[in-house]
Amino acid sequence: MNKSLRVGVIGAGYWGPNLVRNLSEVPGAEPVAVADLSEERLEAIRKRFPAVRTTTAHHELFDDRAIDAVCIATPVGTHRKLAEEAFAAGKHVFVEKPLAGTVSDAEAIVRAAERAGKTLMVGHTFVYNPAVVEVKRILDADGVGRVQYIDSQRVNLGLHQFDINVLWDLGPHDVSITLYWLGEEPEWIQATGACFVQPEIEDVVFLMIGFPSGAIAHAHLSWLAPTKLRTMTVIGSKKMVLYDDVQTVEKVKIYDQGVEKLSGEELRRSYRAGDIHSPRIPVTEALQIEMRHFIECVRDGKKPRSDGEAGLRVVRALEAGMRSLRTGGARVAYRPDAVRA
Repeated sequence: MNKSLRVGVIGAGYWGPNLVRNLSEVPGAEPVAVADLSEERLEAIRKRFPAVRTTTAHHELFDDRAIDAVCIATPVGTHRKLAEEAFAAGKHVFVEKPLAGTVSDAEAIVRAAERAGKTLMVGHTFVYNPAVVEVKRILDADGVGRVQYIDSQRVNLGLHQFDINVLWDLGPHDVSITLYWLGEEPEWIQATGACFVQPEIEDVVFLMIGFPSGAIAHAHLSWLAPTKLRTMTVIGSKKMVLYDDVQTVEKVKIYDQGVEKLSGEELRRSYRAGDIHSPRIPVTEALQIEMRHFIECVRDGKKPRSDGEAGLRVVRALEAGMRSLRTGGARVAYRPDAVRA
């Protein structure tokens, strides 16, 4: 494909305009149309991007043969219907996170992409974040030894959602990053939480994930916190890594610290307190990198880093987390049909 990828965006709410902006800035792509049910939102698009066509009828984007791909940035409950329609119309599809609200819907989207022979990419933007990619490089190079556990905090005051809880809103970020870093699927999920502002919509969740390797991951997700925290700490058998996305510089720090020796008989503990190293991280917007990757995958037929299967794994973990929440925090199998140990 030598010509620019002509892309339509469905959804002009919080994230849609960011997609349009990045598509208009990256080489090899051209945002040509935006669909949304709100005329007010479309008017904002017209003022900011006067060359982009707008419509309240999303099917116009599917009917337009000049459009090669669509980006879906609508409520999660609409993802399956829109994605299936897009694939049936012969479009490549980018779907914002999470891929779907249920495993069955996510599986249906993946199957639709396979039938159509088109690219499916899920908007797990953080796996394109240069700092997250650097941590992945460190782990793959055995820079911390065997990963023992990952601890993350993703909290702030708001933005409260009305159709999904904090697990489905913020959880996809931490789950997608953790699965990307570890390169393995979970074995079990456990979650507890509470609804303080809205009935039956948890605004605080504590998520635990266990992996076959023995590693565990913990995520504190909340819309009710006085400060904004976006940290993930990786504890390895050799070193430790801190990723702090709120920081403008030194987003990643490697700590040469740990326990060297424990002697129960003599009650002696030997700790290692070495240097702290902060690698240089390129200052590039993750969404820009993500859109470039989408264009490249469509053009060259490459498998996206956050493909449909990656999106399905995240949805599977979130759905298991919901089952745990609804059963009082019981540990549940990542795959319901898996044989319990």
